[in-house]
Amino acid sequence: MLARLRSPVKGIGLKRNCSHTDDLVWYLMLSKAFRHVGRLTRTVRSIQTDATGSTVNAAEIAHFSRLSSLWWDENGEFALLHRMNPVRAQYIREKLLEVAREEQGEDAAREMEQRRDVLRGMNVLDVGCGGGLLSEVAFPASWLANDALKHAAQSLARMGARTLGIDASESNIRIASMHASRDPLLSPSSTTGSLSYLTTSAEELLKGSEKFDVVCSMEVIEHVDNPAAFLTTCAELVKPGGHLFLSTIARTPLAYLLTIVAAEYLLRKVSVGTHTYSKFINPSELVSFFQNRAQRPWITRTYNGGLPARTEAEVRGLVYKPWSGDWVLMPRYATQWGAAECNYMFWVRKPLED
Repeated sequence: MLARLRSPVKGIGLKRNCSHTDDLVWYLMLSKAFRHVGRLTRTVRSIQTDATGSTVNAAEIAHFSRLSSLWWDENGEFALLHRMNPVRAQYIREKLLEVAREEQGEDAAREMEQRRDVLRGMNVLDVGCGGGLLSEVAFPASWLANDALKHAAQSLARMGARTLGIDASESNIRIASMHASRDPLLSPSSTTGSLSYLTTSAEELLKGSEKFDVVCSMEVIEHVDNPAAFLTTCAELVKPGGHLFLSTIARTPLAYLLTIVAAEYLLRKVSVGTHTYSKFINPSELVSFFQNRAQRPWITRTYNGGLPARTEAEVRGLVYKPWSGDWVLMPRYATQWGAAECNYMFWVRKPLED
């Protein structure tokens, strides 16, 4: 699983014995089979309106609060997220390196790449952090040979960021804080990368003055009540020139089959009721939201069927391989072929003058 990391251009994947092309082919076969049905059944969910009001859903918070004790069980309720976590963290790292390479030159990017702490000096926010998987440790401990290697595993804090994880669930934050407290390297006073947690919502945090170089919200937007307000809040928490990373699920028949029918009812990978199909958001809706902001648009041009220019935003499919338990981040070009018909990552950059 840790054998090889792909570049952002060729696609990040934590590979074993299957070629990247094979990963794409089997997934696209599934995707193609459902895309025609999707055209007939897909409803349009606008996220352009009602950009004010609370986004916190009390039932969703209660659901994940009941499961909070299971966050660090790598074979339990959140096993799929434990396996997805390395790909998410690596994508964030590689995307920031890509931006540095284009803006600061190859030498500066190479210097950053040689360091483990590519987020050094940055303020990073993890919205809806849950038990702290992305904030604290990107690789499940069971994959690592010894405790020393755990500190080499990349996560937001371990990449050098001053990381703040927030969640509306008090029990989630309690579990996250307790787990992080075992590692003195993650102390809020650490100079090499710190981690702290706070029970609050993004809307409440926005009432303060702090802004962040990077804002992440992974597998959260599909659980909120008001996605337009949530996106607006996250966007306002990003500094000019900063980055917003999202991970979520497309609203397609394929996603319904895999994330609800299979994962919840057939395979029992997650609890029944974890996902609500009508809350899933398609990549095109996120692109449209950032194209049509009331203030300055973050996305000014698109191509290839609505995909954004890669210097402004990016959509990348996340594909799960059940035979190996691996997640693979599909290459950029595969998105137009349907690689983002289920799980996907979305990156967008805030203009220097918003």
